[in-house]
Amino acid sequence: MKTRILLADDHTVVRDGLRLILQTQLDLEVVGEAASGTEAVRWTSKLQPDVVIMDIGMPELDGIEATARILAVRPETRVIILSMHATSEHIYRALKTGARGYVLKDSAGTEVVAAVRSVCAGSRYLSHKIADVVIDSYTSDRGPDAPASPLERLSDRERQILKLVVEGKTSAEIAKILFLSPKSVDTYRSRMMAKLGVSDIVSLVKFAIQHGVTTLG
Repeated sequence: MKTRILLADDHTVVRDGLRLILQTQLDLEVVGEAASGTEAVRWTSKLQPDVVIMDIGMPELDGIEATARILAVRPETRVIILSMHATSEHIYRALKTGARGYVLKDSAGTEVVAAVRSVCAGSRYLSHKIADVVIDSYTSDRGPDAPASPLERLSDRERQILKLVVEGKTSAEIAKILFLSPKSVDTYRSRMMAKLGVSDIVSLVKFAIQHGVTTLG
């Protein structure tokens, strides 16, 4: 029986490349594609894939939040995060959310098949280029007394607002997407920025990139 895979990346060329690599394997089958985090959640629910390969920097709903929603409704699906970042914060957030694999984009071509097979066998898969010290720090040594990620100060709604603000959405656009009033969006945004200790949009975007909420690529 073939392993069913959903590809979630906002770049068509990346999805096409991954599809070509995966479908050369007789035991693997790409059953669908998603170009945003919300599409990834919707298609996972509909197609029920065994594995989702998820870009961390997805529009509408970032890869980490999309992973959390996918696992809430279908915990048996294994999620592999695809990222250009090898920082401790990105890896920690991905693993804490429940992702079973973390593959760097620049090595995805050679590692993605191994990652899929590894997570399907019940193991974790972390890209070979990720330093051992980072892996140890954020999978073994991070205890209950370790400093929490600044993102943990935010509510789910505030994280949604953060994601949309750094994507360049106006308060009116965010209000329409989240079915809120513009005034409510402004309130959430002010509260969120106060919790993170930032006072302007430039600092907020910098924070978002550093902590894996969004990417430049």
